[in-house]
Amino acid sequence: MTEQGINHNQVEVCGRINSAFEYSHEIFGEGFYTVKLLVNRLSEATDEIPLLISERLVDVTKDYKGMLVRACGQFRSFNKHEENRNHLILSVFVRDLEFIESMDGVRPNQIILDGFICKQPVYRMTPLGREICDILLAVNRSYGKSDYIPCICWGRNARFAGNLEIGSRIQLIGRIQSREYQKRVSENELIRRVAYEVSVNKLEFHEKDEE
Repeated sequence: MTEQGINHNQVEVCGRINSAFEYSHEIFGEGFYTVKLLVNRLSEATDEIPLLISERLVDVTKDYKGMLVRACGQFRSFNKHEENRNHLILSVFVRDLEFIESMDGVRPNQIILDGFICKQPVYRMTPLGREICDILLAVNRSYGKSDYIPCICWGRNARFAGNLEIGSRIQLIGRIQSREYQKRVSENELIRRVAYEVSVNKLEFHEKDEE
């Protein structure tokens, strides 16, 4: 991957491992595994963020549940076809993993993205009168690939994002957050799902002639 591709998508998350490693897939003989990371918010709430880690970074046969780690990488997506539709799967692709003793001096949850709006932004008001806007950001990787990342803006950022057009290039800083919901799969059955999105703190628009 080019350095430019890395700069378009940068993630740092720190938290406590909350699951065992689960096999995901293999590429050219290199196995990749998923593990869940509990990351504290400024409030007492937590986000459960999925990490995708190579077996070359850590011994995936060991149990690290409860241990603190710092993970740096990229927020990536892929489409999983299920129930006659595509389901967007998101995880942090880890490039560097470090076991730490405490959370002192680390950023618990920060993401920086540089990409293009690929779906019409949806601006609305919450029942409590708070402004909110959903955007879907396409962030380029190398080799012609892109990651499609749902983002959510609040307040004046929501008003600003709601006026942007498809194809607009933006840079943003925020944090990854998880959100539980229930999906009805039959008349008598609901299943628990977790959605992931970027909560935007700062947002900047790039003019079309900017590199």
